[in-house]
Amino acid sequence: MKDSRRRSRKVQTYIWWGVAWLATALVLFGLIDMVGSILVKGVTSFRFSMLVTLPHGFGGGLRNAILGTFELVIISIVFSAPLGILGGIYVSEFASHRVANGIRFLTEVLSGVPSIVIGYFGYLLMVLQWGWGFSPLAAGIALTIMMLPYILRNTDSSLTQVPLAQREGAWALGMTRFQAVSRVIWRPATNGILTGVLLAVAIGMGETAPLLYTAGWSTLDPKLSLLHQPIGYLTYVIWTYIDMPYDESHALAYSAAFLLVLVVLLIQVVLRLLVNRRAFGRN
Repeated sequence: MKDSRRRSRKVQTYIWWGVAWLATALVLFGLIDMVGSILVKGVTSFRFSMLVTLPHGFGGGLRNAILGTFELVIISIVFSAPLGILGGIYVSEFASHRVANGIRFLTEVLSGVPSIVIGYFGYLLMVLQWGWGFSPLAAGIALTIMMLPYILRNTDSSLTQVPLAQREGAWALGMTRFQAVSRVIWRPATNGILTGVLLAVAIGMGETAPLLYTAGWSTLDPKLSLLHQPIGYLTYVIWTYIDMPYDESHALAYSAAFLLVLVVLLIQVVLRLLVNRRAFGRN
C-alpha cells in the first residue's frame, strides 16, 4: 500500500514538473521569438543615417522620434520622480498605518489602470478642456500618471527594508524623524529608489496609447514650446509604419523597435547591477 502511494506521488511530481517546464518553455519561446525577430530585423534594417534624418513620406529617418521620446521621458521624470520619491517617503516614514495602507491600495489601483484610459483622460482634460492641444506637456503628464506608482512603490519598499536599528540609532542621537530620514535612512535605500525610477523610465518609453491622445504626431524636430506643439516618438513609428505596404516603412518601424529594445535592455542591465550591488552590500 505504501509503495503504491509512493509511486503515485512520484508520478504526480513528475507530471507537475513536466507541466511547469512546459509552461516555462512556452514563455521563453515567445519571449525569445519576439526579441529575436526584433533584433534580427532591426539590425538588418537599421542605418546610422536614420539617427540624423527626419521622416518623409513613408520612409526617412528617426531623428524627430528619438529626440521627442527623450523629451517626453525627461518631462515625465521631472514630475514623477520627485512626487514618487516624496510620496514613498511619506508612506513609509510619516503616514499612519491606515493612511499608508490606503495610499498603497490606491497606488496598486492606479498601476492597474489601462494606459489607453489614462491617455483618453489626458485628452479630455488637458488637450480639450484646458486647451493645451497635442503637446509635450500633456503627454509628459500622462506618462507621469503611469510612472508614478512604480516609483512610489519601490521607494516605499526600499525604505521599509531599512533595519529598525538604524532608525533607533538616529533617534538616540537626538535626530527628529525628518533628520533621520534625510541623513541616515535614505542612504541604504538609494539603489532601490533608483531601481524604481529606471523601471518607470523603461515602462514609459514603451507606451503608445496615452501618447496617441496627448502628443499627437509630428515629422519635425521638437521645439522649445511645451504647449500646442505635437511631437514625434518612437512607438508611433512602430505602430503606424509597420502597417504601411512599403519595405522602407517596415525598415523604419523595425529600426525604431530595435532602438527601443536596446534602450530597455540597457536599463534592465543597469537594474540588475544595482540589485546585485545592493545584495552584495548586505552580505
